[in-house]
Amino acid sequence: MTILVVGGGGREHAIIKSLKKSPLKPLIYALPGNGGIAQDAVCVDISATDLDGIVAFAKENAIDYAVVAPDDPLVLGCVDRLNAIGIPCFGPRANAAVIEGSKAFSKDLMKKYGIPTATYEIFTDVQKALAYVKTCPIPTVVKADGLALGKGVIIAQTRQEAIEAVVDMMANAKFGKSGSTVVIEEFLTGPEVSVLAFTDGKVVKPMVSSMDHKRAGDNDTGLNTGGMGTIAPNPYYTEEIAQQCMDTIFLPTIRAMNAEGRTFKGCLYFGLMLTPKGPKVIEYNCRFGDPETQVVLPLLESDLLTVMEATTNGTLADTEVKFSNQSACCVVTASAGYPLSYQKGFAITMTPEAQEATYVAGAKLENGKLVTSGGRVTGTTAVADTLEAAIAEAYRLADGVRFEKAYRRSDIGQRGLAAYK
Repeated sequence: MTILVVGGGGREHAIIKSLKKSPLKPLIYALPGNGGIAQDAVCVDISATDLDGIVAFAKENAIDYAVVAPDDPLVLGCVDRLNAIGIPCFGPRANAAVIEGSKAFSKDLMKKYGIPTATYEIFTDVQKALAYVKTCPIPTVVKADGLALGKGVIIAQTRQEAIEAVVDMMANAKFGKSGSTVVIEEFLTGPEVSVLAFTDGKVVKPMVSSMDHKRAGDNDTGLNTGGMGTIAPNPYYTEEIAQQCMDTIFLPTIRAMNAEGRTFKGCLYFGLMLTPKGPKVIEYNCRFGDPETQVVLPLLESDLLTVMEATTNGTLADTEVKFSNQSACCVVTASAGYPLSYQKGFAITMTPEAQEATYVAGAKLENGKLVTSGGRVTGTTAVADTLEAAIAEAYRLADGVRFEKAYRRSDIGQRGLAAYK
């Protein structure tokens, strides 16, 4: 079997390593992949957003199945294009991927179908948005409507910050067209939980919950990043809360999308806030989260390829999706200066056991050597019987990943341990 995986980050490396375990022993192509993924798949230098290139490659190489992992190609219609030439895919079609592609769409969907979320207003006029933030409760959250590499959300702690966020997005086009419409919403409080779920548009089978660490510095200080590490499961996400989420959020979302003629198949990511008034949706993603995937998939005991095909074929109800009851921790090693400016091109070395446990995100091959090429460079994951043991082992293994100007947080998972205590 020949599989194509679209994307080239740590998430895609985690997906590929998991697919490699399939009894079908698939041949895997990664478009574009990266220098680390090249150890586990055939990397082809075609951008994840070059839909013409992806379709041509899929035709020429008799691809049996495609996994479209990042948000951009999903929103652009990569699955639609591949389906049109007869290739089944894991991932939603464009009309369902809009659940992440437009925050205004997702907020209006939740309002229409009574799915719990923060109260909000949508603006396409900069002056009206500015008038609103001059009187709305503070702190408030300002979101660019479209995709912005995870950076289009500003939690404004002061009115001035809210004004600056609106001006940056709408007047200065900081996020291009993505910020021409903004959503301004109520600031929610409580523990955050990420839940990724497999769905075939009929049933929902959630994966293990996880806790992301977005801030660049220890004790959740510094700028927001794409994620400096994760743990799974999330200690705040009890069985009782999981059932509540299934009844009030997960199944209602799938039914709402069906009612809108936008059946969602693939991985639907629920970003949740466990507020004093119950769980509420902060955001939807139309794909696996990054770096949540790096702790969730190592705990999956079922065959990933079988589960993915079941979401495509509509047979998820009859397919076992089983997870280990162990804990996992992923520690990201980044380039110093991330998420702002950082240097690239440093040689990366890994001990053999670190390499086995590491997913490569921002690296390329130069003269056969792996060198840094991004802000988040690697994510190293350990699985153990307790969260404490998983954290200790993840840091021990991450110490085996070395490059000049490497940086990592020293407290990944400590919030989770505190919650257990």
